[in-house]
Amino acid sequence: MATNKELLSKGVKYLAWALPLVFIGPSLIYNAFINKQNVWHYLVLAIGIAICIGSVYLIVLGLKTMVRSLFND
Repeated sequence: MATNKELLSKGVKYLAWALPLVFIGPSLIYNAFINKQNVWHYLVLAIGIAICIGSVYLIVLGLKTMVRSLFND
């Protein structure tokens, strides 16, 4: 079984884009909970949750792409 290098690199790129989001999302959520007196509290919280969901989506997409490249699916 040969590995599809193009699909593998695409999966690694998805994971590389997800890595900073994994750290930025929870930081924004923490910042939103610390600054509850601020009027932007709910906006920052929503952005943090959206970034966390986006990072999970990119991780799943990257792993799925890498598995497809390894097993020639």
